[in-house]
Amino acid sequence: MKPLLTPSILAANFSNLEADIKAAERGGADYFHLDIMDGHFVPNISFGPWVARQMKAITDVPLDAHLMITNPREYIPRFIDAGVELIYPHVEASFDVYRTVQMVRDHGARAGITLNPATPISSVEGVLNLIDSVLLMSVCPGFGGQKFIPSTIQKITDLRTLLDNQKPEVRIAVDGGVTLENIGNLRKAGADFFIAGSAVFKAPDIEKRVRDLKKAMQ
Repeated sequence: MKPLLTPSILAANFSNLEADIKAAERGGADYFHLDIMDGHFVPNISFGPWVARQMKAITDVPLDAHLMITNPREYIPRFIDAGVELIYPHVEASFDVYRTVQMVRDHGARAGITLNPATPISSVEGVLNLIDSVLLMSVCPGFGGQKFIPSTIQKITDLRTLLDNQKPEVRIAVDGGVTLENIGNLRKAGADFFIAGSAVFKAPDIEKRVRDLKKAMQ
């Protein structure tokens, strides 16, 4: 599968968001990533569906949303209605993850599932028939700018083996500490959907950084 890059707008300059988005778009961003935090599931608060609506007015690049929230089913329809095309709830946030993922599909979006660093990959097997992507957190969720957890590399390899045996078309996304220096190794391990926040939006030239990351992940 063609690898994809999705810059996370959590690291963008919100006083000049449109300029940052357009620079990443010119560089070839495949998606834009929205980190949604509620202050309960993770110890931070970000933004809601209204930001997705603003993004849709700025760019035609598709949006994906990572729901780091305690009650994902309450908000899934709102984010899809706002224009998000791919939704990642957390497996740890729902007592009935199958029903949560099914809700995403029932509302017409593509479904993913997210695993925290300590959550085993076996937890996705019950929803493989419903999902398009598995998002592996390579940092503890809740804050941007953290350092990559090295054991994620083996987790990617193990997940790729599981998926190749059961549903090879499912993508592996990685979020947290993705940089120009490690994105090539993540690709070799089996990931093909890369979320990068600080590595993109803290760069002196956003457009060039997106191009460089896309070249490195080939």
